[in-house]
Amino acid sequence: MTPEELRKRIDELDHKLVELISERAKVVQEIGRAKASGESPTYVPSREKQVYARVTSANDGPLPDEAIIAVWREIMSGSIALQRQTKISFLGPPGTFTHMATRAKFGSSIQEVPEPAIRDVFTSVLRGHSDYGVVPIENSTEGGVNETQDCFMQTGLKICSEIYLPVHHNLMANCALGDIRTVHSHPQVFGQCREWLTANLPGPVRVEEPSTAAAADVAVKTEGAAAVASAMAAELKGLGVLEPNVEDNPRNVTRFFVIGSRPGERTGDDKTTVMFTLKDEVGALLNVLQSFRENGINLTWIHSRPSKQKAWDYSFYVDLEGHEEDDTVKVALEGVGERCHHLNVLGSYPVARREDVPASGASL
Repeated sequence: MTPEELRKRIDELDHKLVELISERAKVVQEIGRAKASGESPTYVPSREKQVYARVTSANDGPLPDEAIIAVWREIMSGSIALQRQTKISFLGPPGTFTHMATRAKFGSSIQEVPEPAIRDVFTSVLRGHSDYGVVPIENSTEGGVNETQDCFMQTGLKICSEIYLPVHHNLMANCALGDIRTVHSHPQVFGQCREWLTANLPGPVRVEEPSTAAAADVAVKTEGAAAVASAMAAELKGLGVLEPNVEDNPRNVTRFFVIGSRPGERTGDDKTTVMFTLKDEVGALLNVLQSFRENGINLTWIHSRPSKQKAWDYSFYVDLEGHEEDDTVKVALEGVGERCHHLNVLGSYPVARREDVPASGASL
């Protein structure tokens, strides 16, 4: 076929695709009307996982699965908006890495609600101003995000989904590299770029900001100021990228939680996060962990934080394989509850794979 004939064939296929997408959207509207009388959520993580698994299993190429998922992410984003306008809060302002994670998870059709701090994301969801929130929980280089963990101690919100995104930081400014006097960013980001900054910018003072987008704002307004932030922030703020990919670890990844009022449904490939405090006795932690071992439960993450209730008292955060409704997990958690001072199941949710997300992700 000639190039002109091939283009005509593409036009015909595009027309069919639009017809099929529109037909799918009408079915979504029917589902929305059926839900209107009940309390069913518009975003269902278990259903999302099923859809992605189905469309990728049907993919024979030449497009990679990542491209197929990106297309369906926007289709599903539009579908959510057709049922009900869904508000998602995140650590703002626009251009933060958490903003990028929100887009990567929910697409561009939802209503985005930037918040000035992680605590404000929790408050927005808790008060019903947003349907869901997106918050960072841990980074592969710097470890747990303390503010997020502390907020879980004080609210009854649940984890309903998780997001993994690769982290790529950029040094940006509206001045030359040699004219930089201060470098601004979030403290977690400074930790992830510590070696690069020490080797390449030992002189400028490092100034901590509440978010990377806020750091980019300072770089725009202040002479001799630079920011370490996302490429998205550089584009939104009109800053020049002086050095890309300044993170110390090229395989740097951050995990985010989607928080809401209810946990995710069982999918058969789930993870559960719990928080517990220990009794004041010898071997207290070992006794708690023994309950997981006795029931064959694999733990994938454990982190401790001061409980802030009394000195030298700690809360432990644990990720385990399985859903809280699984029989073995139920028994294990019953044992944990008997052996610890306090147990809080923060939520069960579908396991996210790093290969399920686009490679242009981020951190805070």
